[in-house]
Amino acid sequence: MSAEQAMKVLVLCGPESSGKSWLSGVIQAHFGGVVVAEYVRHFIDQECRDTCYADIPTIARGQLAWEDRAREQAPPLLILDTHLLSNMLWSRALFDDCPPWLEQALLARRYDLHLLLSPQGVEWVADGQRSQPDLNDRQRFFDDSLAWLKRYDQAHQILEGNWPQRQLRALQAVAMLLDIDAPACPTEC
Repeated sequence: MSAEQAMKVLVLCGPESSGKSWLSGVIQAHFGGVVVAEYVRHFIDQECRDTCYADIPTIARGQLAWEDRAREQAPPLLILDTHLLSNMLWSRALFDDCPPWLEQALLARRYDLHLLLSPQGVEWVADGQRSQPDLNDRQRFFDDSLAWLKRYDQAHQILEGNWPQRQLRALQAVAMLLDIDAPACPTEC
């Protein structure tokens, strides 16, 4: 088995402000591996403006390029803070359209586990880029994510609860993915 075949690819997905970036760091600190950040944040910081529909292909290609560079390293654990599912759903939510090649590119790649984070149980936090303070909007994004994962039979686990509960469940899920002993529950669970 090649190093790339042995590599486990984990995706954190779901609505904004649900803990994806934070959990990516927690998982990396606990298990090692390589984290691929969310390219659209970099794009917005570089461009200093909101995105438009014409930016979607550039953002998606940037996300894929970051992912591909990390895949080339073939770490035992590749942790994706997001992937093209988020780009697709945001494109549809903001512009009511999405370039069809995004879904094709997404389905052409292997992902071993998606941790889908619920918007329920945690507060939305503004950070200058987030745009869905309404829980109903974030729930719709979660529901759309779940529907896509189910439609394409993608391995996934839903993470709910408060921050310590999410952390414990994420670490347990990754331990199972890596076939190692799971961590014990911290006292605040």
